[in-house]
Amino acid sequence: MRRWHPAAGVIERTLDATGPASGAVVMGTGIVSTALSLDGHETISRILLVMDAVMWVALAVLLPARATRDRERFLSDVRTPAALTSVAGTAVLGTRLAVLGWGWAGVALLVIALVLWAALLMPVLAHWRTPTVGASLMLTVSTESLAVLAAVLAVREHAHWLLVAALVPFALGLACYVFVIARFDLHQLAVGRGDHWITGGALAISTLAAARITTGAKTLAILGNGGGVLKGLALGLWALTMLWLPVLLLAEALRPRLHYDVRRWSTVFPVGMYAACSFAVGIAARASAISRFARVWVWVALAVWIAVFGAMIRRGIQAVHGDQRPAAPGSRNELASSRHRAV
Repeated sequence: MRRWHPAAGVIERTLDATGPASGAVVMGTGIVSTALSLDGHETISRILLVMDAVMWVALAVLLPARATRDRERFLSDVRTPAALTSVAGTAVLGTRLAVLGWGWAGVALLVIALVLWAALLMPVLAHWRTPTVGASLMLTVSTESLAVLAAVLAVREHAHWLLVAALVPFALGLACYVFVIARFDLHQLAVGRGDHWITGGALAISTLAAARITTGAKTLAILGNGGGVLKGLALGLWALTMLWLPVLLLAEALRPRLHYDVRRWSTVFPVGMYAACSFAVGIAARASAISRFARVWVWVALAVWIAVFGAMIRRGIQAVHGDQRPAAPGSRNELASSRHRAV
């Protein structure tokens, strides 16, 4: 008779809870760290950066282990837009490290993110479902995250070609946003488990990409008049991004969703991205009012991060003791309860 080892049960529950949306934890923590750094709060920012790197490494171990344990479920996971959180999480971490001065790490993570994006894009598009939900906008977020990291590295490495190349994922990401949002189920604003915030977050990271490319063009003295066009585009995108904010806040007020779900990290990311993109646009456009908003909003982002991180730790403790078994988006139970009409 086989003996049951408690540690084996903990490992099994951990693997089961590590779904395709788990990369959002790295996304959310990384962008809040970035926003705090932009506001000069380096100590807090670096603490979050270390945590972010540890979580990225943990997922780099857990996700392949989960794939080995259940190949069929893994193949099902990589067909969902939530799988693209691994791309964005990798790129956001790379951006933060590049800003810190670790250019080699930024380059390595850009390569990894690009490979992941190329590998996941076709399976996701081949199994696309409508109406779209918040997680569907990871198509835009993952693509724009490549543009942001490329723009940051271009300035650091004085690579003019890389800044020009960043325009490709930037434009593609905007096209993806139009494609997804035109098919978006607005009811998700009331029933979404946290990923509905990506409606604003996807535009926010597009805004950040525009601002980073604008600043890079000025620093490297390239693109000519195109830099002015990009600055205007960054301001326009920021205005559109801000239009989503009262809508999302009102939806939360009318339909509070207080129970922890891993998709709440897809709330942390947009909230943090609102601060980060506002800092970047404020610098690129020399708009002091936008910078003042960012200095206030960055603390909102940190508060949301603390709340969600605390809820995640509590859920993890419950899972370890077997009190609850958290259902990860992409798990059998989750897939059974979230069917959408195929294209």
